[in-house]
Amino acid sequence: MTDKNPSRQHQPQRPTVPRSKPNTASPGRLVQHQPARRQDWINQSPQEILARHLPGKTEPLRVLEILLELFNTQHTALNKTVSHKTRHERAQFLRRFFRDLKLKAGFNTVPDPRNLGQRHIQAMAAMWQREALAPATIQTYMSFLRGLTTWLGKAGFVHAPAHYGLTPQEYQRHEVANSDKSWSAKGIDATIVIAQICDFDRYVGASMRLMQAFGLRRKESVQVRPFEHVQPFDRTGLPEQQKESENYLWIKGKGGRVRWIPIASTMQQDALAFAQTVVHSRASPIGNPDRDLRGNLRRLDYALARFGLTRAALGVTAHGLRHQALNDTYEAQTGVPTPVRGGGRVELAADRAARYKVSKLAGHARLRAAGAYIGSRPRQGSTPDQAENLNQQGPGTDTARKPQ
Repeated sequence: MTDKNPSRQHQPQRPTVPRSKPNTASPGRLVQHQPARRQDWINQSPQEILARHLPGKTEPLRVLEILLELFNTQHTALNKTVSHKTRHERAQFLRRFFRDLKLKAGFNTVPDPRNLGQRHIQAMAAMWQREALAPATIQTYMSFLRGLTTWLGKAGFVHAPAHYGLTPQEYQRHEVANSDKSWSAKGIDATIVIAQICDFDRYVGASMRLMQAFGLRRKESVQVRPFEHVQPFDRTGLPEQQKESENYLWIKGKGGRVRWIPIASTMQQDALAFAQTVVHSRASPIGNPDRDLRGNLRRLDYALARFGLTRAALGVTAHGLRHQALNDTYEAQTGVPTPVRGGGRVELAADRAARYKVSKLAGHARLRAAGAYIGSRPRQGSTPDQAENLNQQGPGTDTARKPQ
């Protein structure tokens, strides 16, 4: 039947909006996606709920479970929820923290979380120091403790690691890579190994081919919809002067940040073509439809372990494919290997442009984020002021919209 409304005629067809399938996407970043509160808690504030469980009358670990049920979905600083991964890791740490106060730190009893004191944190920090935990681990643990005390209305209660006797070397993260974490650095031919994994599990193999071709994270690769997420340049909303390819891949990354990646190489085109043969429909993501997101990620990790692709066995992880793609990108842009691959001098402007490309491909807003993958910038011919400016600035900010 002919549409009589002239306003609807001659309008360009809009691509299908990626639809979230049950259990295939990360739980939302919005407050309305939080689980429903228990019936006996309706119309009660957290303070009123906790007041029903007085210190000394309720088991401390039971109080902790109540706090987790009330607050663990929430971001500690922003009005949004956190991923299942963060919820799981935060809950596991807090449970272990209170158990270890008695089992390892020498306290006679497990304290009620509301009675957590500086002496408890001090004792656990000393234990982490003895165990020589990685700086990133210590920072994460301190962040989880800050979250707990924020839930209890004690923001600022947890001090910086130095307050508890930890040295900068023990708690400061290193934001610049000092070694190549690519599979190729360990003598592993990723293309051959991934082909073997494709024979073992096509879904996992498709995810890993996308990781190799586009520098994706594990979760990003599993969530790619190889039909819906591929769009022509004019649907990206990017400025015309930034056009690098006719088609782009839409990726929603860490923290909900979105980016468009140009589909420019034969490897990228082939990886997407293979992924399109794996999915069951044009609206499907890469993961096996019989598994939810968490199940697909576990399956990917299982496949990696089966083929020895672990840090313990061969010294690599799935993230090494991301490192490999980003190091290769810099080398293709400059013609010189990256610093972590022993590269030589690169003209300052060329180095800056290549680092910006690496950072943008990785989905980071800061130019200096590239250093976490490719190493520190060569200093030849630059003054400290120039180096600092290059570290902070980028050629511009992209608009990465969801496909419309």
